[in-house]
Amino acid sequence: MGNSTKDYLSIIVVLVIASIVALVVSQNGQHYKGLPIIAICMTASYFIHWIAFIPSYIARTERFFDIMGTFSYLSLLFLASYLTYSVSGEKLQQRSLLIIGLVAIWAMRLGLFLFFRILKTGEDRRFREAKNSFSKFLVFWTVSAVWVFLTSINALTMIINNSPLFNDPFLYVGLLVWITGFIFEVVADEQKRRFNSDSQNKGLFISSGLWSLSRHPNYFGEILIWVGMAIISFPILLGWQYITLISPVFVILILTRVSGVNLLEERANKKWGELEEYKKYKMETPPLMPLI
Repeated sequence: MGNSTKDYLSIIVVLVIASIVALVVSQNGQHYKGLPIIAICMTASYFIHWIAFIPSYIARTERFFDIMGTFSYLSLLFLASYLTYSVSGEKLQQRSLLIIGLVAIWAMRLGLFLFFRILKTGEDRRFREAKNSFSKFLVFWTVSAVWVFLTSINALTMIINNSPLFNDPFLYVGLLVWITGFIFEVVADEQKRRFNSDSQNKGLFISSGLWSLSRHPNYFGEILIWVGMAIISFPILLGWQYITLISPVFVILILTRVSGVNLLEERANKKWGELEEYKKYKMETPPLMPLI
């Protein structure tokens, strides 16, 4: 079996998985002109990414990969909100507005951070080989579409349910977890940006600030963000909608097994694995969760 065949099979598999999740969750959700709103959002995520893939492949560039993810998140938020309002005729409740605000703030902050970073560095090494292959590059864009949909499906479901804001402990606990994760991610990214911007640190690894508590504190913050979102959603989910709690689980799997910790650890081991300072840092600092 050729590599391109494997790539297309991978695309089909992720499409099928996301479609099954969307159809199951839609059993308790609203429909627009006979179509589940959540499934419409999933289709939109694919459409946006595949359209952006075409000029990116022609130009052999990954510069717009992350910022298109941000655009997709914002588009799905708008689409879910608009279709929910169109079906129900009711204005969005404060809980829905809160969720829209949280996801939008996170998406714009991270997307712009990654976009300006790649403009400065010139490339993302993950795509060095893939962007020269139509099928491999398409896999990256398709996985990104699924990433956007499955990470946001929990938030989108809350918007579609459009439940009122009430004083439940899940709201406050979830919001606290979300804010903690957001602060962790923002501070960790900024600390590393400043470290790498200092010419005296060229070729060195960061082990200060939050990076002394975890080797990947930004990813830890990312996970907390979606765990917090899931906690907020818990009291307003119905029936099969509890499957949307897969959102933080999906984030954990992607960040630890597919395109995050595992790749960075491998790269770091090749670069600093023989240094005693790095060996000591790895021994004393957990890979992801502080103190664990």
